[in-house]
Amino acid sequence: MKTILITGIGGLTPRSITGIIRQNHPDYHIIGIDANKKSVGFFMKGLLDEHYMCPRCDSPDYFPFLERLISDKNIDYAFVQPESEIVKWGEYFDDNGRFPCPVFMGCKTLSKSLRDKSIMAELLEGTDFIPKTIKVTQENPRYDEVENIIGFPCWIRATEGTGGLGSLKLEDMSSYKSWLFINRAIPEFTVSEFLTGRHLANEMLYYNNEYIKGAALECVEYVMANTAPSKVTGNTAFGRFLNEDSINRFCDDCIKYLCTKLNVPAHGILSFDLKEDKNSNLKVTEVNIRHMAYAGVMAHVGFDLIEDTITIMEDGNADRVERAPYYHYDKPYIFLRDVDVEPIILEGEHVFDK
Repeated sequence: MKTILITGIGGLTPRSITGIIRQNHPDYHIIGIDANKKSVGFFMKGLLDEHYMCPRCDSPDYFPFLERLISDKNIDYAFVQPESEIVKWGEYFDDNGRFPCPVFMGCKTLSKSLRDKSIMAELLEGTDFIPKTIKVTQENPRYDEVENIIGFPCWIRATEGTGGLGSLKLEDMSSYKSWLFINRAIPEFTVSEFLTGRHLANEMLYYNNEYIKGAALECVEYVMANTAPSKVTGNTAFGRFLNEDSINRFCDDCIKYLCTKLNVPAHGILSFDLKEDKNSNLKVTEVNIRHMAYAGVMAHVGFDLIEDTITIMEDGNADRVERAPYYHYDKPYIFLRDVDVEPIILEGEHVFDK
């Protein structure tokens, strides 16, 4: 029996990961932690064997707490999901030459560069990987450049955070100024050209610079879209699984470019958000340094990076992980999701015609 630690268990993705582990390994002992005492994962019957409230990762008490927990509970390895924690674990490795326990993630340099969307945009500036993008702050809103370099309509979102934090299509300068005022608690944003095409996502696994596995999907409709000014939320209500090799190839080219520029290896789970422009050209809007929210539903249709991550942590290598850089689903699966219910997987859109 293995004992696994899941951090940030209040989040959708850690809960989804835990559910897949529980399904695949019913004998495993699963411990969840979160800095929020109201974490919903703490109260979901059957999800965890033990749970603990932990200090925030920016607290000096965070790693002493983790080290005690890992020692006392004989934790074999961990899934670290919140990006703030991934960066802190990377800093811990740089300071100590080891992680608190076995984990599968990239280095601190890559994690910090991708977590901050403005840094990623600077690294990719001048390439075809991203739309025209500039960083703005509350102190330096760069009105002239927003109007003359990016142009209206444009897209604004916070430089850090998930779920489309601060996202909105801006039609003119007055809407831009209003949005800065409404979101004055958010210090930094990126402003980019507005993309009109499909919203796509891609989850990829790298091990020591080898691209091992990747698969794509399309986000078609969003959960509670009417509650967000942008009509885009962090959760997809209706999505299509895609067998389009060009998406994987584009994302792999982007990762190789970034890692060459940073002089670091591609390693860990990397998840893309993409949009197509008016000419159907792919553009990167975000690269997450962790499993994405679709990891669980993808596992149910055969693309199980959660189990692959377990295999890598247990073996200390990726030798037993199937090489599938252009993974193809065996059916034209679609999925439906909503609040407080498990995702529903269907074998194609023909079901809507019945």
